[in-house]
Amino acid sequence: MNFKDKIIVVTGGSTGIGKASAEKFLEQNAIVYVLDKQVPSFINKKNIHYINCDVSDFKANEKAIQEIIKNHNRIDCLFANAGQHVFGNIEETSLETFEHILSVNFKGIFYILKCVLPIMRLQNKGNIVLMGSDQSLIGKERSAIYGATKGAIAQITKSSAIDYAPFNIRINCVCPGTIETPLFEDAVEKYVNEYNIENKEIIYNSLKNAQPIKRLGQAEEVANLVLFLCSEQSSFITGSLISIDGGFVAQ
Repeated sequence: MNFKDKIIVVTGGSTGIGKASAEKFLEQNAIVYVLDKQVPSFINKKNIHYINCDVSDFKANEKAIQEIIKNHNRIDCLFANAGQHVFGNIEETSLETFEHILSVNFKGIFYILKCVLPIMRLQNKGNIVLMGSDQSLIGKERSAIYGATKGAIAQITKSSAIDYAPFNIRINCVCPGTIETPLFEDAVEKYVNEYNIENKEIIYNSLKNAQPIKRLGQAEEVANLVLFLCSEQSSFITGSLISIDGGFVAQ
């Protein structure tokens, strides 16, 4: 894969899958911009740039992209990764939580695409990967709102891929299952506390055994898929929802 001097934008790139992907791009000599509210721990690496950005704020997205264009006059790849998780059925989900998850997971994707797609259209090229979930494809208990945002991202992927294919812009969606990230750790902690479970290893073992491959995924594994989808090696793939879940949704 050749990403030398390519301009890459990663939202939510300070932790988890976003961080792993940003670091993979850096290893391939790309110039990476991380848009996040948290400063990346790897900020001292060569070719990494950080822009403080709340993805749920359209103006913040617009300002960040304008800064990148001012510096480089192009964006080659976007990994729209930023997102948050929430447990709860409809009755358990407060209006405040609903609005927050909708703003980060769904509006945040729309906003960054609204800023980046006009640039790629004028360039007549570009690669975009959106962060979906196994819940882009299936339902899970107590995940109505989170799953709804991920289902919406699946539809944005497919429709936008059709809309922008004439401009040589490819848009795909990665759909991870259970991946060991800080987001996952937080979700487990909340579950353990809510149900007064004394040993969280019970939860870990249960989740591992739920996967046909009998283990949890790693952020680096998803990052490898993101790089592939942003590379010319995947030049005939667009509008796809690609599972990376140890076979979970195949069951």
